[in-house]
Amino acid sequence: MDLFFTREDRAFRDEVRAFLQSELSPELRRRVEEGRALSKDEVVGWQRILNTRGWATPSWPKEWGGPGWTAVEKHIFLDELHRAGAPEPLSFNVSMLGPVLIAFGSESQKSYFLPRAANLDDWWAQGFSEPGAGSDLAALSTTAVREGDHYIVNGQKIWQGMAHRADWMFTLVRTDPQAPKKQMGISFLLIDLRSPGIEIRPIITIDGRHEVNEVFLDNVRVPIENRIGEENKGWTYAKYLMSNERTGIARTGITKRILQRIRTEATSLPASSRVIVLTETARLEAELMALEFTQLRVLASMTEGVPDPRSSMLKIKGTELRQDASELLLRTVGEDAREFTYEGEDEAPHDIASNFFTLRAASIYGGANEVQKNILAKTILGQ
Repeated sequence: MDLFFTREDRAFRDEVRAFLQSELSPELRRRVEEGRALSKDEVVGWQRILNTRGWATPSWPKEWGGPGWTAVEKHIFLDELHRAGAPEPLSFNVSMLGPVLIAFGSESQKSYFLPRAANLDDWWAQGFSEPGAGSDLAALSTTAVREGDHYIVNGQKIWQGMAHRADWMFTLVRTDPQAPKKQMGISFLLIDLRSPGIEIRPIITIDGRHEVNEVFLDNVRVPIENRIGEENKGWTYAKYLMSNERTGIARTGITKRILQRIRTEATSLPASSRVIVLTETARLEAELMALEFTQLRVLASMTEGVPDPRSSMLKIKGTELRQDASELLLRTVGEDAREFTYEGEDEAPHDIASNFFTLRAASIYGGANEVQKNILAKTILGQ
């Protein structure tokens, strides 16, 4: 295991930086750095710039349009994106659905959906959580009953990120209610959100954003050929998807950007307050450095093809540090940081409070931190 970047890795980092300097517009960079919501056109436009360069799907193999990067190159790419204030490739398409299609999809599903996902011709939403099935996802109750060459789907999904923008939804449905275990009898379906019987309702969160939704399914007809893999084996595919979702979830580059902003804001503070803020900033930077070393150890294992349960540590510590940094930024700026207006009415005069609230959910989505601790207890401590 080598925790240091090679000459080739450093050259690759320079190549990514040069690309971002050339292709990332100052306006898009500003909006990302200030944590403002991006329009659909902005997200699609940036994804297509990356796709033209062959970099829209970092984790995909070359065979299916990916760059064929190593785990270290993927880490470097995402780190540079975060540091530069560039949007990530749309995770629903690229790091969630794409790998599942590549691993378990039919040849016709791969040929049709993968190029469209990479170019964001289709915007995908994740239809996993339900009102009674969040962290306990296997408790889901949305049903799919076979009728001829279709499934008839009924139920409700919740917290569907960007479903109001999406064209399609990948989702889990119960196809065998009599299965002996709740993880069994679940199937993985691809549903066209323009199908009759689908209603999408917005949820406005405490940060004033419209990112999540409720999705109601009332006798929605889904062709059987839109099922991924085997019927009743959906839990296996969902676990695979969620393991990919956590790849890169430490997002150290974002935390670095927040800490740098704290240092900038601290220059206007009185000396006594500045010392307190900079001391706390230094503590967070030290913890972030330790996290980066852990991330490199995990990446080294992944490069050697060995699954590493320590990836759960990246999720836990990465989200905690982003939350701590956003709180310190809020305290550093003071009362002015607490004012913001809801999107749709006006641009937020201060993005800091909005981002602080947004990041409260970071320790929940992508697998709650409490669940990650259970994974660590079972896989590393053996309890």
